[in-house]
Amino acid sequence: MVRWECFGEDAVRVHDLDGVVRRMRALGADWPARDGVAVFNRVYLAVTEEVGRRLDAGHFADPRAALTLDVRFAERYLAAVGAVARERRPPACWRPLFQLRGHPGVRPLQFALAGINAHIGHDLALAVVDTCRTLGCEPAELEDEFDRVGEVLVALEERIREDLMPGPDLLQIADPLTHLLGAWSLERARDGAWGAARALWALRELPDLAGEFVVRLDDGVGLVGRCLLTPLRVGPYAGPPGP
Repeated sequence: MVRWECFGEDAVRVHDLDGVVRRMRALGADWPARDGVAVFNRVYLAVTEEVGRRLDAGHFADPRAALTLDVRFAERYLAAVGAVARERRPPACWRPLFQLRGHPGVRPLQFALAGINAHIGHDLALAVVDTCRTLGCEPAELEDEFDRVGEVLVALEERIREDLMPGPDLLQIADPLTHLLGAWSLERARDGAWGAARALWALRELPDLAGEFVVRLDDGVGLVGRCLLTPLRVGPYAGPPGP
């Protein structure tokens, strides 16, 4: 079965943003603060809380579509966490983050960006398709809400970079982190996700091609994530935290 149509044993279903927030807070409480997945989880929790505030404030023209998109989107991340908890392989886009989550040579900002890369580059396109199927609509009908959610992501990415950026003394032109930061763009990843969602929707009656498209998308995003997590400090690798 095409992977964007089924979560399998790792399915995670939540009904509202409150459920998503509770789940993320519980995960964060279980992980060490320095853990790479915990770093991304804090970022994503902040995004979800901000979307919730904007929903309450009437920021979205179609609150039902925005809510459904955000919840379907979160389910993809939670399903990856669930797969790892069951000692199953998560999608390729998430594997670098889970594999290197305890590496002392990877900086917190790298963990955050690698998680954002996986979630935007792969999960967002599939979440748009999930939302269209849930609401019985076309991707074009979600574009305004997609853009408004994207505005939240871009604003928070700027804050994340400020909060997790090393001190000015480290931000020299030769610092490898400077080069990594310049090599990845959330706006370009978001544009790519929208194009991928439209392509997947167009291929919905061709499951073999759609399935191959998703596999290639997953692998490509995973490759970018592995580059983003290139260790920049020398030190022994502790491995992922135990259960």
